[in-house]
Amino acid sequence: MNATAIELSVVLPCHNERANLRPLLEDIRAAVEPLGKPWEIIVTDDCSDDGSWETLRELAAQMPQLRAQRLAARGGQSVALWAGIRAARGRVIVTLDADRQNDPADIPKLLDALRDADCVCGSRVAARRQGDSWVRVLSSRIANRVRNALSGETISDAGCCFRAFRRECVAEVKFFRGAHRFLPTLIRMEGFRVVEVPIRHHPRTAGRTHYGIGNRLFRAFADLLAVRWMKKRFFRYSIAERIGDGCL
Repeated sequence: MNATAIELSVVLPCHNERANLRPLLEDIRAAVEPLGKPWEIIVTDDCSDDGSWETLRELAAQMPQLRAQRLAARGGQSVALWAGIRAARGRVIVTLDADRQNDPADIPKLLDALRDADCVCGSRVAARRQGDSWVRVLSSRIANRVRNALSGETISDAGCCFRAFRRECVAEVKFFRGAHRFLPTLIRMEGFRVVEVPIRHHPRTAGRTHYGIGNRLFRAFADLLAVRWMKKRFFRYSIAERIGDGCL
């Protein structure tokens, strides 16, 4: 496939999601093929030990749109997500989790909203009770309220990684561990338009969740303070005129 012809890249970080990979990739194919755009799927395996990488090898032989890579050392969700984004070749990038709680059938909805924005974030707020326990629902609400209060943001579901954005949105973004929770803020800091749309949210049927109250509320707090500091100190500039040899 000609890399320059790819319009849509679907990026998945993966850790121990062997049972979810085949049905998820088929759901993605069913969602994006009718769009009639050249597409690819990028899966970054974060050192899974459940056979996910072997499954990806099998699937890559059956699906020419699939490109997979495996990290040399366990990095976490942000590292795997960023590695996938960096490997993506599409003009538009869609990111989602590999646990099948995000529904690929919502991809066209995100892309439609992208006509009037640069980045579209999925929001699970309305559908959250359909896919999560009350503990996860409550911890997510608390985390989002604290995050918005301290960062000055209005994102209702910053922890949702189901997003679509133009590749230029992340061209200058500096990623860090935990940055996947703050990507809408980081993109806004670069001057791009960010909107939210409601999406579906399904219960996990295979594999095991990697998040609990500890890393959902407490571990992310230091990252939040760092982002708050960045927003206060961050600046953008533009040049009004240039003179001199070669105009710099």
